[in-house]
Amino acid sequence: MDSQQSGSSGVDIKNKNGNLTAPTPQNTPINPAPITSNYRPSIPAISEDMETISTKGVSASSNDNPLAGAFTGNPALISMLQGKLGTLVGRPSGYIEQLPAPVKRRLNGLKYLQSKHAELENKFQEEVLALEKKYLELYQPLYDQRAKVINGSYEPTDEEVALGEKVDEEDDEDKEKEEKEDSDKKTKEQQEDDVQGIPEFWLTLLKNHPQIAETITEEDEDALKHLLDVRMSYMDQPGFKLDFEFSDNDYFTNKVLSKTYYYQDHAYGGDFVYDHAEGCQVDWKEGQDLTVTIETKKQRHKGTNKTRVVKRTVPSNSFFHFFKPPVIPAEDEELDEEEAEGLDAKLEADYEMGEEFKDKIIPHAVDYFTGKALQYEDYEDDEDFDDYYEDEDDDEDEDEDDDDDDDDDDDDDAAPAKTENAPECKQS
Repeated sequence: MDSQQSGSSGVDIKNKNGNLTAPTPQNTPINPAPITSNYRPSIPAISEDMETISTKGVSASSNDNPLAGAFTGNPALISMLQGKLGTLVGRPSGYIEQLPAPVKRRLNGLKYLQSKHAELENKFQEEVLALEKKYLELYQPLYDQRAKVINGSYEPTDEEVALGEKVDEEDDEDKEKEEKEDSDKKTKEQQEDDVQGIPEFWLTLLKNHPQIAETITEEDEDALKHLLDVRMSYMDQPGFKLDFEFSDNDYFTNKVLSKTYYYQDHAYGGDFVYDHAEGCQVDWKEGQDLTVTIETKKQRHKGTNKTRVVKRTVPSNSFFHFFKPPVIPAEDEELDEEEAEGLDAKLEADYEMGEEFKDKIIPHAVDYFTGKALQYEDYEDDEDFDDYYEDEDDDEDEDEDDDDDDDDDDDDDAAPAKTENAPECKQS
């Protein structure tokens, strides 16, 4: 089992009293998938930009209302009030307590019915998961046969080929004729070149996926050409595991790169809730880490006017960041609002990408390779996956830039980087 990431079940990054909809295995992955199951009533945050409510007979001028001037000129007071009001979130309003006794009694009866409904929802989700596991076992022989065809260890029979040709018979005849002519030409060329299997099958279909394609760089493509198969399996506990099998390549020694997505132990509202993900360590070969680049720059000492050459590793965009998912902070760790929103976005993008592989790419790999799958998908023009990687890199770049400013004032005797070996992609 890969190294365990820190994080607790149901942690709400932005606000531990937040009200968000939990992601489930049935959610459409392209849609946002908030990372929490805590449900509590919430109120909008109070800010200086909130709408002004005018009351007849009351002047809005700060001259007539000293309190207005006090709020405007004292941001610390406003911040304190925001914090105090935030503690009221989720507290009873007193409405229920004021209800007549007979109504309260009936309300408790309704709560009992609601609890029985929740029990049935949980049972429903457990049976759905069992059904998914059952059919994955039925699908698996087809996936295994598919992998053999792709990798060239099995050649389809004439009967299988003929039946496959009938699948798309509803397409336009002229288009089929043109494609057949092109196919005949390519077939002759392939026979001459003795091509084995279907080269670059997985790279091609991943590049056909609008969002995942945004995460693949030119440098990644050479490594992804060696991707032989992508498999999914369920675990004993709620969750699923993705395995990416590679042939020998110049970039890393791993034969399989894995990533595991865990759900919380209990279903919420009839759905399992995403908890956290675990990646794996990529054993990069020397100087071949695709997630970083080596920058070489000259620095001039302000005092002595001497120059030195400094080499450093900086993060770069790469599909292989997928195997190092963002970490959910511990409950006692506090983040400011900007950091929390950024982490939420990364967690959502990472979850969505895993669900895309599980529910769409693996089951319909052939349709993504041919592009047929895109005809039935309503992909929005967003860059959630791409933003996840770029934001992560930008944050680290800013830290590196700050370090450069300090380096300009360093003594000339400061030693440059001793090695160009990139850091391992370890699970933090």
